[in-house]
Amino acid sequence: MAEAATAEKQEKEADHHPYFRPKDAATLILIDRSGDKPKVLVGKRHDNVVFMPGKYVFPGGRVDKSDNRVPVAAPITRELEANLLKGSPKISASRARALAVAAIREACEETGLCLGRKVEQPSTLDGPWKPFTDAGLLPDPSSLFLIARAITPPGRVRRFDTRFFTADASSIAHRVEGVIHADAELVELVWVEIGSKPLADAHAMTKNVLAELDRRLATGPLRHDAPVPFFHFYGGKMQKDVLGA
Repeated sequence: MAEAATAEKQEKEADHHPYFRPKDAATLILIDRSGDKPKVLVGKRHDNVVFMPGKYVFPGGRVDKSDNRVPVAAPITRELEANLLKGSPKISASRARALAVAAIREACEETGLCLGRKVEQPSTLDGPWKPFTDAGLLPDPSSLFLIARAITPPGRVRRFDTRFFTADASSIAHRVEGVIHADAELVELVWVEIGSKPLADAHAMTKNVLAELDRRLATGPLRHDAPVPFFHFYGGKMQKDVLGA
């Protein structure tokens, strides 16, 4: 309760702060297309966390400094890199790579589902990457697509410049048991159809991104050349642009 009260106080104090620079973050939406209708993986956040308690969310979080240095089984595609380099502020190719790698790391940390590929040279990755080492994998961002980008409104203590990636569930190469439990950040994982009941109370931006993903899936296989929406706020109102337009 004390943590929540402190966070609420900070949110109010932030209204008087001129600007908080958003932190780069990445989110991964896993899609299961093995059935008649596509399903996405969402996790229910613990009721006691400060950010979006009790909400169904996609796994994700801030980019770590080490994400750019982590060896990978295959590089991100040139098309994905091009999409990540669109918009402003401008980022480097190494930062684009770090964003994609961060999405994989966060998904493995929060859900126990790891996107990787077996490699001949044993990995020595440690920390959050230890599950990859244990399974003889390196993270593989080559199957990721960029679905959307969104920046948290001004006047918040926690602001994120988030890139929403997606990948097919067939890209999951390893599962870590025991990650989801009653005291974890995510207490439940569910595969659900877009628009289903567990998502009815989702955050507004989550719904925006899901609507975009639904449109993309309706057209067939995902493509890198589809327009990527950019959600941001100007004059107190949300704006939706297209990256690179």
